[in-house]
Amino acid sequence: MLNFPFITTKKSFVMMGEQAKQNLFSAAMSNERTPLITSGVCGLNVTAAVCGTDTDPAQESSSGTPNQSPRKLNTFFGVMVPTVLSMFSIVLFLRTGFVVGHAGLLQALLMVVVAYTIISLTILSICAISTNGAIQGGGAYYMISRSLGPEFGGSIGLMFFLAKIFACGGYVLGLVEAILDVFGLDPESSVSTGVRVFPQGYWYTVLYSSVILLLCLLVCLVGAHIYSRTAFVILLVVTVSLLSVFISSVAVKPQEFIITHHGSDNQTLRYNASYTGFSATTLKNNLGPGYSLDYSTNSVMSFATVFAVMFTSCTGIMAGANMSGELKNPSVAIPKGTIIAVSYTFIVYVLLFFMISATCDRTLLIQDYGFLQRINLWPPFVTIGIYCASLSAAMCAMIGASRILHALALDHLFGLPLAPAAITSASGNPWVAVLFTWGLTQCVVFAGELNAIAGLVTVFYLLAYAAVDLACLALEWASAPNFRPTFQLFSWHTCLLGIVSCLAMMFIINPLYSSGSIVLLLLLLLFLHYRSPTSSWGYISQALIFHQVRKYLLMLDVRKDHVKFWRPQVLLMVANPRSSSQLILFVNQLKKGGLYVLGHVQLGDLDTLPSDPVQQQYNFWMSLVDKLGVKAFVDLTLSPTVRQGTQHLLRITGLGGMKPNMLILGFYDSCTPEDFLLQDSAFCDTAVERGGEDEFNFGVDLPSLQAHFPPVRDAESPRWLAPEEYVGIISDAIKMNKSVCLGRYFFKLEGEDKDSKVDGSERIIDVWPLNLLQPGCRDYEDVCSLFLLQMACVLNMSSKWRHAKMRIFLNVGSASSDQGWMVNEETFRELLRKLRIRASIKIVPWDSVVQHHTPTAEPAQALSESFLSAVNRMLMEHSSQATVRFLYLPQPPSHRSQSQPFLAQLEAVTNGLGPTLLIHGVTPVTYTDL
Repeated sequence: MLNFPFITTKKSFVMMGEQAKQNLFSAAMSNERTPLITSGVCGLNVTAAVCGTDTDPAQESSSGTPNQSPRKLNTFFGVMVPTVLSMFSIVLFLRTGFVVGHAGLLQALLMVVVAYTIISLTILSICAISTNGAIQGGGAYYMISRSLGPEFGGSIGLMFFLAKIFACGGYVLGLVEAILDVFGLDPESSVSTGVRVFPQGYWYTVLYSSVILLLCLLVCLVGAHIYSRTAFVILLVVTVSLLSVFISSVAVKPQEFIITHHGSDNQTLRYNASYTGFSATTLKNNLGPGYSLDYSTNSVMSFATVFAVMFTSCTGIMAGANMSGELKNPSVAIPKGTIIAVSYTFIVYVLLFFMISATCDRTLLIQDYGFLQRINLWPPFVTIGIYCASLSAAMCAMIGASRILHALALDHLFGLPLAPAAITSASGNPWVAVLFTWGLTQCVVFAGELNAIAGLVTVFYLLAYAAVDLACLALEWASAPNFRPTFQLFSWHTCLLGIVSCLAMMFIINPLYSSGSIVLLLLLLLFLHYRSPTSSWGYISQALIFHQVRKYLLMLDVRKDHVKFWRPQVLLMVANPRSSSQLILFVNQLKKGGLYVLGHVQLGDLDTLPSDPVQQQYNFWMSLVDKLGVKAFVDLTLSPTVRQGTQHLLRITGLGGMKPNMLILGFYDSCTPEDFLLQDSAFCDTAVERGGEDEFNFGVDLPSLQAHFPPVRDAESPRWLAPEEYVGIISDAIKMNKSVCLGRYFFKLEGEDKDSKVDGSERIIDVWPLNLLQPGCRDYEDVCSLFLLQMACVLNMSSKWRHAKMRIFLNVGSASSDQGWMVNEETFRELLRKLRIRASIKIVPWDSVVQHHTPTAEPAQALSESFLSAVNRMLMEHSSQATVRFLYLPQPPSHRSQSQPFLAQLEAVTNGLGPTLLIHGVTPVTYTDL
């Protein structure tokens, strides 16, 4: 079977005609003007901000290329306002006293420093990534997915979505808490008095939270743009409320308060608390920690639990970076605005901690989260600030979460479960994603208390921040030339420190939540890896692998090669995969962890072509490799002749110490090949492929893959490779110190495909180490014979041949001159023991074969047809049951005129045998010492 003419003929280009050539030339030239891949989420309509406005679909042109929408926002409105609002949220007014009361001023300041150190390290990474290209809807998800690829991006994106969901639930619960502080019924009375009209209790809290969530849902469904337009007004209200707090600390006189709470068994607990004004004694008493029972959760607080609550104020640092698509100058606005906003909130929290530590006793701080209303000149100032900050944060989190979910759905990473979330209204509002978000947030509010979910929110956000740092670290370590952020105040040290600090704080806060979130992340990674989604985003893993492989290839010094670490590194020349797929699968078992390259020569002359036709074929060959499930590289070349092309591949294939040391060819015979691509279910499955889109197969679907490779050669088709050229290729490889294998009848081999469950227990490997075409040869230990043994042993170690039985046949004569065959057998058995080869030895007398041999002065003419037939009958008699046979390939003739007789001899010896490898080894590959 002629598998070898590993070529695409020149004939196809002749038939193209001048017009076809011009079309090919035009296509090649058009590639030079192809626009860069846009930075949008697959060119789809998503909001540019996690907390931003909806995008009008009319902004996109009919061609699918987004129009450049005007950038209107400056640093203040585009970055500082959303970042400050997101970082103030409910902690500013409702949990500062909680933090200082339990932790004391010193530990509270330590928490602030630690928290802001962590987010500052992450901010450096955010600034670096965001100034290396515009980011679109999805925020952290977009950053990570476009940096680390779909697996990490999708898993972290879903985790960040969950973080937003829990954060939204926390903000709503905090708002309900603030409302009940003012309007809730007195615990001692069941009768409404004044404004205190709302009943209190767990189910009432859930009810009020549901009502507020419904309000947020309506805003997100009907007018999400209302939030973005009023963000500055909300910030003004919060700022006025904050100023009133600082002014009140000076203007309000000392006061005494009685605070009541429901205790166990319906008891009412009373606490005497006081506001002292600025007092050194109060400050001194509040310096150290005083962790005690939290009245909302009835659990004793610790550094970790208090830090978890405090860190929820640090979860809004990406709000400004998400606005990059709307900023006039994002490379300046994002770093500048984010850093200023974070610095501003840090100063506010530190001043507020000092103020309340010096003016309020610990009882007031611990027993009343809304104490700032009690000590304000006009309590509604604080009340309005709390409501605005909490409601703003809740809507921001819901809008942001829905946009992340929408971006995930648009990227098709999780398939059908998230597919409805890609649906948008006529105005581009992802209303289905909003409904999903609302439903999940509704589940979160059943927690009933803000402090109960603060730890989970913090853990999720820390994991997302660690992923952002990881993305920046990977980009920095990959040393990609296109990673050129305009923000330069970062290094791999800051990224690594950010990752370590985030992971450390996760486990300090809650080891259980941290472990669970990481396990969930790994499960999502495995799921996405199993789905194997492809994308045009680029894969940071590829850049990192390239960077590391290059370094290790430089370390792989060919001068340090040693025979005991030898392994086969194969170049398999393939003419047409339709007739060679079985041989491709078999050689995949033969490589033993070595280099495996599929080579193909396309006949042609680049001078006569408008572009290189080989470059367009790589995707088809790589898809073939994927479908067959083999671990192989592909190397294609264009050459006037097959022989020259094979020489090119033998010389240039591989890199450094990873270069082929063995050439494998299909056999040159007259058999009509079969089309295995029409028989293999992997290539004939007409079912809809996963995802149904080209994005999962790099643009090569089954029909185009089938159509790319030409039909197999029929009996009347001319051969594009002459016998002299075929034998010349064998000679060239041997001259280049490459071992040569010729594979015949491998179309009869079954059970090599990736879905096969064959373990080899029914298989037999036969090895004939003697040169059967030279009867006078008695050397079983020459380089070529030992090479045969090594290759058979390598095959016996592979997964589908591990339990196969190996037989080695020794040819001996019964004449008196060869009476020492028993000694030879023992010598050979000792050799096998030294080589650690487990095989049975079969003694085959071959006097009846040798008698047909008539030596002459010309070795090429020394083998008669009767001798060749006798050798073939001997092989058929002893190896007819073998699954595969290893035979000795003699040195090819040096004269072109002897090429045809040489091939005729090989064909006669192997005729009708079944899968057979003829091997000629040129290098020592066995080693008996340790």
